[in-house]
Amino acid sequence: MSDLDPLFSRLARSTFRSRFRLGEKERRYCWDKGPETIDQHAADFVEKRLAPAHPANDGKQTPMRGHPVFIAQHATATCCRGCLAKWHHIPQGVQLTVEQQHYIVGVIHHWLVLQMNAQI
Repeated sequence: MSDLDPLFSRLARSTFRSRFRLGEKERRYCWDKGPETIDQHAADFVEKRLAPAHPANDGKQTPMRGHPVFIAQHATATCCRGCLAKWHHIPQGVQLTVEQQHYIVGVIHHWLVLQMNAQI
């Protein structure tokens, strides 16, 4: 059992969160880039868009399309500081620690692996 299983069980019960899936274009992008590059993209997005104590446009800084990581962020409630507080108990108004950033990237990575291994 993974440490993330309870989180993913809760996310699966959310109508909004459970509707997100990778499309063929995003799946191909993941295959072409590989997990290391995708994880680096996730780390960059988290550092720039979520890590500040008061991110610019918080709640609107993560598009719902255009990159597999963006889709994963919405599916895993790692898209804004409000969702991080509600779903992951990461407080708002405080700069994210390196450990919190690694955790968020790990959650995103886990969801992407599940999606890449799912039957279409």
